[in-house]
Amino acid sequence: MPKILFVASEAHPLIKTGGLGDVAGSLPAALQSLRADVRLLLPAYHDALARAGKLKTVARCAIENLSAPVRILEARLPGTGLIVWFVDYPPAYDRRGHPYLDAGGRPWPDNAMRYALFADVAVRIALGRANMKWRPDVVHCHDWQTGLVPAWLAMEKIRPATVFTIHNLAYQGLFPRETFEALGLPAALWSHEALEFHGWMSFIKGGLVYADRLTTVSPNYAREIRTPEFGCGLDGLLRHRAGRLTGILNGIDDKEWNPARDPFLEKGYSSRRLQDKLANKLALQREFGLPEQSGTPLIGMVGRLVHQKGIDLVLETLPGLMHRPIQLVLLGSGEAGYEEALRAQAARYAKRLAVRIGYDERLAHMIEAGADMFLMPSRFEPCGLNQLYSQRYGTIPIVRRVGGLADTVADATKARLKTGSATGIVFEEARASAMLAAIDRALVLQQKKPAWKRMMLAGMRQDYSWRHSATEYLRLYRQAMRDKRTPPRKPTVRG
Repeated sequence: MPKILFVASEAHPLIKTGGLGDVAGSLPAALQSLRADVRLLLPAYHDALARAGKLKTVARCAIENLSAPVRILEARLPGTGLIVWFVDYPPAYDRRGHPYLDAGGRPWPDNAMRYALFADVAVRIALGRANMKWRPDVVHCHDWQTGLVPAWLAMEKIRPATVFTIHNLAYQGLFPRETFEALGLPAALWSHEALEFHGWMSFIKGGLVYADRLTTVSPNYAREIRTPEFGCGLDGLLRHRAGRLTGILNGIDDKEWNPARDPFLEKGYSSRRLQDKLANKLALQREFGLPEQSGTPLIGMVGRLVHQKGIDLVLETLPGLMHRPIQLVLLGSGEAGYEEALRAQAARYAKRLAVRIGYDERLAHMIEAGADMFLMPSRFEPCGLNQLYSQRYGTIPIVRRVGGLADTVADATKARLKTGSATGIVFEEARASAMLAAIDRALVLQQKKPAWKRMMLAGMRQDYSWRHSATEYLRLYRQAMRDKRTPPRKPTVRG
């Protein structure tokens, strides 16, 4: 089995802002269960260390121009036996709250330095230059924060294989030319065939250009990002590297997301005790101050309040939506304008719409269990996890046919309803009218109790555990180890 260094900027339950945190907190443990030798490397954020339990120093690295050595701390990922290493340099990482943003919601001004340092330490570990005995066969990097790792490793004659996973191509780690120079990066990397991107330095291009293998988090998203619509200006490069690009669907932690044993729920339930789901609906209504009406359709939403997630479509539809016999519960945070607009609408429709700004793991579980339907009108969605949680919890997802949502939700067509294979409601266009029509279709279908129950049960039967995906990653790691003998060819197209 290969030895894998898993390099990520967040991992649940230590630190999490989105799907990357879920993946980095679950996939390494799933790989370990398949007998792979895995180490997870994270920045030593204040909040992550506070949740990590017992820590010990396992190495120190003296790095040029730093005022003190960087320590590597070791702990175990809570709830698992997985070894976690933290890159500890307090001036860079000892900050409370969001790992990437300051208290005003703006990116930390020194983010380029912070993640360049993180990448530097990852490379030292990978090459056996960090005063540690363990060396990986594969370094698996995630998103722009780790993009420099494959770039630096590609310059070495003897190195481990590299895999780079794109969780969201829209976040690219763009910084001005002055930052590139301040970091002291090799001049050869300032090229459109390397890190330069229309006059800016792009961290993510380090992974896209130099990694032995590229992955993204669903097969459909792997196809989409090779098109101008979803490629964020990098579609040419991704078409060039299409032979090394694979879409592997994200999994979920089926122990944490299990309605029969979920500690956050009012009452556990399963496909055999589906009637007990109702107690969670009433508890959710109480929690959010809505009238406890078992017969009123309740729609849930959990996610970032940003344009990508289609929150503007929800706001545009609200006047018409609130004239329908439904309740809507929303949990999330994001752009200030969306937060303010949702608060105002919640005050206007106090008995129909409930909004909680922020993120709360308990409430997220309560919404998945208590809602009848879960709405995801995303403009793009690399994989999506909530539609997977929803199906496991017997909550019908209403989604746009995009990215991983298209891969995982089977639309309630007449044919699928007849065969019992439908698991949700799917609409095509990112328009408010299309979303509203999908909700209306769900409301009509909910009145057909036998068909609705079959759809709930079909969703609960789906297996989205990490076991399948982890096996695919192990196969990919072996391919990457073979591929590293052939250096990546330079792209022939800009971007």
